[in-house]
Amino acid sequence: MSADGGLTYRDAGVDLDAAADVKARIRDMVESTRTEAVRAGYGSFGGRFHAGADAELVASADGVGTKLKVAFRAGRHDTVGRDLVNHCVNDILTEGAVPLVFMDYFACGRLNRGITLDVVRGVAEACRENGCALLGGETAEMPDFYPAGEYDLAGFVVGRLEWPAVARREVRAGDVLLGLASSGLHTNGFSFVRKLLFDRLELDVEDRFPGTDATIGDVLLRPHRSYLRALQGPCGDGLIRALAHVTGGGIPGNLNRVLPSDLDAVVDLESWTPAPEFRFLQQESSAPATEMYRTFNMGVGMVAVVRPEDEASVVSRLERSGCPVWRCGEVTSGTGAVRLQGLDRAG
Repeated sequence: MSADGGLTYRDAGVDLDAAADVKARIRDMVESTRTEAVRAGYGSFGGRFHAGADAELVASADGVGTKLKVAFRAGRHDTVGRDLVNHCVNDILTEGAVPLVFMDYFACGRLNRGITLDVVRGVAEACRENGCALLGGETAEMPDFYPAGEYDLAGFVVGRLEWPAVARREVRAGDVLLGLASSGLHTNGFSFVRKLLFDRLELDVEDRFPGTDATIGDVLLRPHRSYLRALQGPCGDGLIRALAHVTGGGIPGNLNRVLPSDLDAVVDLESWTPAPEFRFLQQESSAPATEMYRTFNMGVGMVAVVRPEDEASVVSRLERSGCPVWRCGEVTSGTGAVRLQGLDRAG
């Protein structure tokens, strides 16, 4: 519990501070394996690798997390594959890369043909939409390891560095922050969500999500949005200085990854209104605003850093692509921190 009695992510079984400590301790192990061909530093959204000649590859791996538990509960398995691919594609997009190939890992206790086909169908559909090949993968059947009807899902993407300027992240004081709308919860914070909705409030996936016209299952299983198609034009024209994919850790835990040590990102929380699902989760959990903004994306799935003179052009192009976008802050001199302006009024 937080000091004022609100639900925290730690109460749901996820300790963000412990995770940060483990990542810091792993750093030396990872960096001890570096070769001269490794281009990205530890903590990047994706790893960059020089493959000879002019080729530089970018790779990333991820999973869907406990959002899978919602899929199990709802008996719906056609969206989690899309979550997986789009999450990985967004990660390498922040490194200036386009996806080339994708591989998945599907593990279960006993193979259910219908479930497996639904999951892989979602993976394949998202690969087609993102222009990458589903090169292969692994389907592992491990009796007694997973409960009946449950499975785990992970994915691995390899892309090609296409926009070096994005990878260089030449952020300057005075640059503008653009918030690109998420499609909902994406793939983070589901341990918190399940504990609140299913355990505390005793709701279920077929119940109406308060404040919306959709069921809880519909809202929670909405696929993670891919930003590749929306951003490839502005990236190709050199209009994007840096990109931050807002996943675990929220805006503060991801936007800081693209900041130089002498600059701050000031995010104006009053520049947008979080979707009803975020407002309901905060209200019913009594979680402090700081907890909400470091657990969930709060309606911002990607942050783009652009020059002030390029703002209007980028906004116009993103809106034409169908991606809602707005100015959500600016870059100032500082110490590499993300400052959430208006946090005291967001509770």
